[in-house]
Amino acid sequence: MDGCERTSPLEGTEDPNIGTDKLVNGDINTEPSSRARTERRLSKEDAVETHHLQGDPQNEPKKEEERKTELKETNEQKLYKIANELLQTEKAYVTRLYLLDQVFCAKLMEEAGKGTFPVEVVKNIFSNISSIHTFHSQFLLPDLEKRMSQWNTTPRIGDILQKLTPFLKMYAEYVKNFDKAMELLKLWTEKSPQFKAIIQDIQSQEVCGCLTLQHHMLEPVQRVPRYEMLLKDYLKKLPQDASDRSDAEKSLEIIATAATHSNTAIRKSENLKKLLEIYVMLGEEEDIVNASNEFIKEGHILKLAARNTSAMDRYLFLFNNMLLYCVPKFSLMGQRFTVRTRIGIDGMKVLETSNEDYPHTFQVLSQFFREPTNSQLSELGKRAPRWIRDNEVTMCMKCKEMFNALTRRRHHCRACGFVVCWKCSDYKAPLEYDSNKMNKVCKDCYSTLSGAQDSEDRAKKKGILEIEAAQFSGNSIICGFLQYSEKGKPWQKMWCVIPQTEALVLYLYGAPQDVKAQSSIPLLGYTVEGIPRSADPPISFRLTQSKSVHSFAADSEELKQRWLRVIRVAVTGEVLQQTSGNSSEGNGIHIAGSEAL
Repeated sequence: MDGCERTSPLEGTEDPNIGTDKLVNGDINTEPSSRARTERRLSKEDAVETHHLQGDPQNEPKKEEERKTELKETNEQKLYKIANELLQTEKAYVTRLYLLDQVFCAKLMEEAGKGTFPVEVVKNIFSNISSIHTFHSQFLLPDLEKRMSQWNTTPRIGDILQKLTPFLKMYAEYVKNFDKAMELLKLWTEKSPQFKAIIQDIQSQEVCGCLTLQHHMLEPVQRVPRYEMLLKDYLKKLPQDASDRSDAEKSLEIIATAATHSNTAIRKSENLKKLLEIYVMLGEEEDIVNASNEFIKEGHILKLAARNTSAMDRYLFLFNNMLLYCVPKFSLMGQRFTVRTRIGIDGMKVLETSNEDYPHTFQVLSQFFREPTNSQLSELGKRAPRWIRDNEVTMCMKCKEMFNALTRRRHHCRACGFVVCWKCSDYKAPLEYDSNKMNKVCKDCYSTLSGAQDSEDRAKKKGILEIEAAQFSGNSIICGFLQYSEKGKPWQKMWCVIPQTEALVLYLYGAPQDVKAQSSIPLLGYTVEGIPRSADPPISFRLTQSKSVHSFAADSEELKQRWLRVIRVAVTGEVLQQTSGNSSEGNGIHIAGSEAL
């Protein structure tokens, strides 16, 4: 009985311990017990024949030839598996391309045709995806299917993959446009409710597999390196004298060159994937999905209370331009964290501290966002800025006009990160951190980057209320959010600041990063009433003077008492020194952790 015939018991056996997956390099890879059972199935004649074969020197060349035949068949099987994997992944890839081209793109183009949003926006997002889809669905995939059906007579794929190489330019165009596509997608998802609704509706369908449009748009970026990997495996198993070797090597050379460009985009795409995951974990509210944001590290930490020894569970996300300080939520899916504070890397200080109960402690100190200094201006455009969040401002940080949903919407300067109106962001300049691509910037940054300083605007004198909330908050006796009502008017949330430089004045801002206060209250001479009236919220206090009545409400009794302690001193004309920590948790965070960031 020869070596090929000895594998026959595998074909019809009922023994569950033996199967075709046990074939390794032409031998039966079984446990000793399985091998014994297999040998017992051999007839005595087979055993005698085997004995004679082993003992006869004349049969040694025959055995070697049979072993080579068996090894050759195994390599052929491996080559077939690689070719079949190429076919199966190509089918899945074409399905993704159809989803991008005929579902996402087609639905958005249909709505754009109604004038809801520009057609050019959709074209710029999806680039040449239609051409890529057409090539793969109508040419490459049918050729692969036909070849696999004829594999017994034509076992080769190098010639088919050579047909792919002239079309790799399509991928170069798609990869080059990818960052711009991600920015446009984010911008119009925020800008157009109809645009966002169409995408969310498609994403909720089963065909999307619970993945976002951004995830599916990564597929073409990752496909070319996938071809390179499969082709390398194919060539490893392909004999040197195989007829397909020349075509396969030529294909690999060209595909590998194209894959180099894709790999750069893949590194960006992997970072984008992580940003998308964090975006979901934060409840899809934080504007972190941006090509300029680079994820660095994340992890659990303990936040040490300033006034006692208690420790609270917190979570940090560190990026190249900011640190997100989050509170965990008890949720297995969807939003898992709430952002308590966003701290910019610029101006942030980390101090190592000591604590008897917690051996690894450090303190994070932050500054509020301010106008850039001369040294920061020299670095403008060289590194990605920390973006001010939309909900941190109520007015343009340049012209100080109030934002609204129709005529004055929010835009971000890509150079300084400020939130500005469309008039103040109607400029473009090349930014070094974004490979010198043209980006939307505010007027001041454009002047700095282009060298055309507008001295008249710079020297313009500010009004009494035109002092940035950030400038006061970073050097204040106390600051934080309070509910405010004047003379019985509706309550509204205000960012309240008593600065060190003007310790007898309470400034009221719409948000922490507003560049102009909505009003100010000179505290000297006011009467402080700490007992709430029946019509007021339970944790409230009032400032009264003649006919002026200003009512405030805090989130907690402790916070109320901290404000009262400062204000009661200020109304007498005295100045209280800065408190150990203001009401915003992000100014100084004392952290314990076993792992340093």
